[in-house]
Amino acid sequence: MAGDGPPVVRTQLINLTLAADAGAVAELVAHRLLEALRSRGNLGLATGRTMLPVYSALVRLLRQLPPQERQTLLADWCSFNLDEYVGLGAEDSRSFAAFMQVQLGAPLQLPGGALRIPDGRARDPQMEALRYRADLESAGGLGLQLLGLGSNGHVGFNEPPCGPEMPCRALTLSRATREQNADAFGGNPDDVPDQAITLGTAEILAADSLLLVVTGAAKAEILRRTLQEPPCDAVPASWLQRHPRLEVVADREAAAALS
Repeated sequence: MAGDGPPVVRTQLINLTLAADAGAVAELVAHRLLEALRSRGNLGLATGRTMLPVYSALVRLLRQLPPQERQTLLADWCSFNLDEYVGLGAEDSRSFAAFMQVQLGAPLQLPGGALRIPDGRARDPQMEALRYRADLESAGGLGLQLLGLGSNGHVGFNEPPCGPEMPCRALTLSRATREQNADAFGGNPDDVPDQAITLGTAEILAADSLLLVVTGAAKAEILRRTLQEPPCDAVPASWLQRHPRLEVVADREAAAALS
């Protein structure tokens, strides 16, 4: 989409696109998501603070489209979220299901079933993980997978140590992840559920393309380890280096440690 979005500087490092700040990153990523919607592939979506301006920008872009194109794109929408907390249902405002409904479902008036997310209230989380994986496979897998980067190198909720072949599953969250996500739980990490269901590195790496979005100085060192050290279980996101169609979009603060 030539001419869309803010000016960027491109480097030769794993298709890294740099933007001035988080707002410019959000505009770039929103345009990438719109391109993916137009390609009719299933979207893989993520949650978290990094995604808030991204989804706001995407909603704005979609509202600017001609009505017929917008209606077609929204009617055909099919996305799979990376993860959900065990024990939280869609009615809980702290769940990722509620997050997605607030950010995209309600503003875009998406049809029921368009935003697919693991059921955090399922009686057997491991069986729910198997069901969710089967649902994704039957839908044809992922086109573009949108990803954030955890402070300890997790991607989705694939906590270290984690190899590249790990499947969709229920797992225990690390203390670092619970601390990172505590804002949605009144700032108390102890109130963050200690388990989650997540797509695995296997499903992530099977996507047609990957879009890793990283902003802020606090992510600079882990982004350097993710992109510039050999892939390893200690930094699950480092396995993304193996994907032939990985794009990283970062602001200058997040990219400051890259050589």
